[in-house]
Amino acid sequence: MNNIPSINVGIVAVSRDCFPIELSRERRSRVAAACREMRVPITEIETIVENERDVLAALEEIARKRINALVVYLGNFGPEGPETMLVQRFSGPAMIAAAAEESGDNLVHGRGDAYCGLLSASYNLGLRRQRPHIPEYPVGDPREIAVMIAEFLPVARVVEGVRNLKIISFGPRPFDFLTCHAPIQPLFDLGVEIVEHSELDLYDLVQAEDREADVERIAGEIVAELGAGNTYPDLVPKLARYESALEEAMRANLGASRYVAFANKCWPAFQKYFGHVPCYINSRLAARGIPVACEADIYGALSQYMCVCATGRPPGLLDINNSVPRDMVERNRAVTGDYALSDLWMGFHCGNTSSSCLLEPVMKHQLIMHRLQESGRAPDITRGTLEGRIQPGPVSVFRVQSTSGARLGAYVAQGEVLDLDPRSFGSIGVFAVREMGRFYRHVLIERRFPHHTAVAFGHAGKTLFAACRMLGIEDLFYNHPKGLPYPGENPF
Repeated sequence: MNNIPSINVGIVAVSRDCFPIELSRERRSRVAAACREMRVPITEIETIVENERDVLAALEEIARKRINALVVYLGNFGPEGPETMLVQRFSGPAMIAAAAEESGDNLVHGRGDAYCGLLSASYNLGLRRQRPHIPEYPVGDPREIAVMIAEFLPVARVVEGVRNLKIISFGPRPFDFLTCHAPIQPLFDLGVEIVEHSELDLYDLVQAEDREADVERIAGEIVAELGAGNTYPDLVPKLARYESALEEAMRANLGASRYVAFANKCWPAFQKYFGHVPCYINSRLAARGIPVACEADIYGALSQYMCVCATGRPPGLLDINNSVPRDMVERNRAVTGDYALSDLWMGFHCGNTSSSCLLEPVMKHQLIMHRLQESGRAPDITRGTLEGRIQPGPVSVFRVQSTSGARLGAYVAQGEVLDLDPRSFGSIGVFAVREMGRFYRHVLIERRFPHHTAVAFGHAGKTLFAACRMLGIEDLFYNHPKGLPYPGENPF
């Protein structure tokens, strides 16, 4: 995927001048060796930071080695001023961690006191208003630090991606989906750029699309991808032209940004003028790491993009759609296990989920839109969805959203898609999340999150939670286990 950052992480050791500098150097080398042994990519910064001049030298070396994510490693107590200045002046995401003491036989000249030094650093980070990634227990031996660095890599990818993202939107957010409306000021606070166009601009792009070689290439890819699921071969050229136009929109609008996501209005006028629904093409772009959120859902596009950066896999955007009938649960207890009825729900959308995330994907028509626009007639302009059962396996549901008062909040909950036929239409699956009923009431409803959720295909909660913290999102929610009440939850 070329629409997400490639992270080149460097490790720089710091040393307080009243401690042996060799202690930091040797400990850094052992961390780097542990990273190599675990196949965690790492670049050592040879400069040891003891003072402000060292900060400047380290930054020069960091730039020369093309480092875009940094681990500041306290090999000993560390100089709280210079080490936090380094975090402040480094342009990318940073992590800070400290060395554990190594042996009870070497606690005189070999004691580093980094456990204490990290406390001093934390206060100075606050003075400089910095938010580096700090692992849950940020003190460890070389192998433990290497594990922390491995977990930092996807966090850094999310943060670096968001800070260099542009969201391209076509069409106003529809009145029937006011839940997709939210102030855009917090996007700029995160570093996200946004450019909004009308549907006419997109229509004009498609009408002017004349790169026939690109259209033919895309059409060939579609035929190969769909295989037996290509039920509307006559529609393929039209879909290919639409995809080529969106590629041109990316090139034309990227500007100073590095990465792109879309938030496009997809109905009710779209079908009449474009002659198809956009769902399948949305799924193809998502497979390349370029999310396309339906219904001009700008924060949905951002949430999807964070998911793809966290996992490196295509993201989804689904409605938290309908409850699972009790009889379906009881008849399938071998699959539903000990999940309560209120733990289960169906995630659905018209047909925008990437083919690699579906079982036996097939191109179909959008049933709901067909009822409205082609009732009683054979499907024509409502064709172009990609439908199928969502593959069973671990998932995370995630959403960043602004309140009407421009305050950011986010939630993440981990669960799974069950190997259970939903017996319905669209891109759809039966989702299971522990304590979903309480989460639905006290987070989704109480905190006024919209019906769209981004889906990461894998358990990415730890990464997404940490990335949100680094990005300054204070209101973070998750599904509380039994016995841990939510604020405002009735205790009786």
